[in-house]
Amino acid sequence: MQAGVLLLVVLGTLIYTLNKDKVPTKNVRNVLGCAAIGLVLGMSSAFLGIGGGPINLVVLFYFFSMPTKRAAQSSLYIILFSQAASTVASLATGGAAGVDMLMLVVMACCGILGGFAGRKVNSRIDDRAVDKLFIGLMVVIMGICVFNMIKYMGV
Repeated sequence: MQAGVLLLVVLGTLIYTLNKDKVPTKNVRNVLGCAAIGLVLGMSSAFLGIGGGPINLVVLFYFFSMPTKRAAQSSLYIILFSQAASTVASLATGGAAGVDMLMLVVMACCGILGGFAGRKVNSRIDDRAVDKLFIGLMVVIMGICVFNMIKYMGV
């Protein structure tokens, strides 16, 4: 189910990204509007995991007229906080009992190192290059979704 939803969302995101120059954007500044958008983004990121990133970018492009690089950075913060909240909830309810803590620590450390490396790369490339990377990654994500659907649902 999650893979199917993510596939559709990423496909829509890809279509929007390829046509975003033709779509007029908003510049939401209303506190309630920002809070509602943040709530929806947080929930979708928690449901879709890291796959929520493409949704975040499109929403940040469209509703806040953010340039690509700033939207990517903001998306990472949204994912960080929504996943941190989800992790705390899992730990509090005992839902993380089967998690290999060594693997978790290694993954977290590598994620932090990847963040530093990504920040260096981000500072050296322009928005067009980021857009091309984003499009390529969306194609990869869609491929993974199709693979997961075939593997787990017998589609």
